[in-house]
Amino acid sequence: MSTSPPPRGARRLVVMDVDSTLITGEVIEMLAAHAGSRARVAEITDRAMRGELDFAASLHERVATLAGLPESVFADVLAEVELTPGAVELIAEIAARGWELGLVSGGFVEVVGPLAARLGITRFRANGLEVHDGVLTGRVRGAVVDRAVKAATLGEFARKVGVPVESTIAIGDGANDLDMLAAAGYGIAFNAKPLLCDAADAVVRGRLDDVLALAVFARE
Repeated sequence: MSTSPPPRGARRLVVMDVDSTLITGEVIEMLAAHAGSRARVAEITDRAMRGELDFAASLHERVATLAGLPESVFADVLAEVELTPGAVELIAEIAARGWELGLVSGGFVEVVGPLAARLGITRFRANGLEVHDGVLTGRVRGAVVDRAVKAATLGEFARKVGVPVESTIAIGDGANDLDMLAAAGYGIAFNAKPLLCDAADAVVRGRLDDVLALAVFARE
C-alpha cells in the first residue's frame, strides 16, 4: 500500500487476483466438488484467506484431495466458472484506456490460462497441477504462488510493460493478496476479508466495475 497514489491520467497496470475477485468462486473448491471433498476444502480455503493458515501448506493439503480426478475435470470446471458482475465492464474500460492488465492467482493455470485467453488477457500467473497418465496426482507443479510470489509478479509485470510500480493498482480479496496490495501504488480490497480491508487503500463491495468510481481511476 502506497502513501502516494499514482498521478492522475498516467498509464497504469492493473493486477487482479482471480478467485473471488475476477470470478465469483474458488476454483479449488469447484475441483474439490468433483472429488467429493468440497466441504473440507472450503473450510481450509476460508481459514487460509482469513490469514489463519499458511497458504502454501494449506494449498498442498487441499490439492491432495484432488488425487485421482481425470484431467478432463479442468474443462468441466472452466465451464462452471462465473465472472464477477462488472468484470467484463472493468476489463473493457481498462483496454479502452490503453492501460495494462494482468492476473495473478493462487488458483490453477489449467483454468486461469483458458479463462484469460477468453477475456483477451495475455499476462497471468497461477499454480500448476501435476497430471500423470491423464489423472491428477494430488500434487502442485513447481513453487506455490503465495503472497510473496504475487507481489513479485506485480513488480515483474510492471517492468515488462514499462509502468512504474507507483502507477500500479492491485485488486484482491484475501490474505494471500496482502503483499501484492502493499507492493502496488494503490491497493483495493474487493469483497474482501477483514485482514485485507485493514491493509488496503480502498475497500469496495458490490460489482467489480465499482472500483472505477475511486479517485485512482479518475481521468484528467
